[in-house]
Amino acid sequence: MISHIDYIMTVILFTIGLYGLVIKTNLLKKIIGLNIMETSVYLFFIAVGDVRFGSSTSMWAKAPFIHDPAQAARGLEPMVNPIPTALILTAIVVSVCVTALALSIAVVIYKCYGTLDTRKLSNLKG
Repeated sequence: MISHIDYIMTVILFTIGLYGLVIKTNLLKKIIGLNIMETSVYLFFIAVGDVRFGSSTSMWAKAPFIHDPAQAARGLEPMVNPIPTALILTAIVVSVCVTALALSIAVVIYKCYGTLDTRKLSNLKG
């Protein structure tokens, strides 16, 4: 159970973010829930990129270069896959842009209608 703590925390964070996105009525809380969900997806991809083999599964994976040539020759060297990490860096930049856009739209909505409550905004006509 403890060996899969990264996956368990990913599911917990995703559930918290989904709760905030679906249940809460304030737009700012919905944006925060969306950010929590995005963070859980990033953590999931980072956890998937952690590759462990053979008897060295109890060790944390290292940077993607070879430390012990004997273990690497047998395929037992734990390493971190660099591709998910690079993709997550790009996703974080996109996430910051989406959050900035959502917050700017929320500011405009508040200036125009005086509320961020989605129930009140859905009742508006015109």
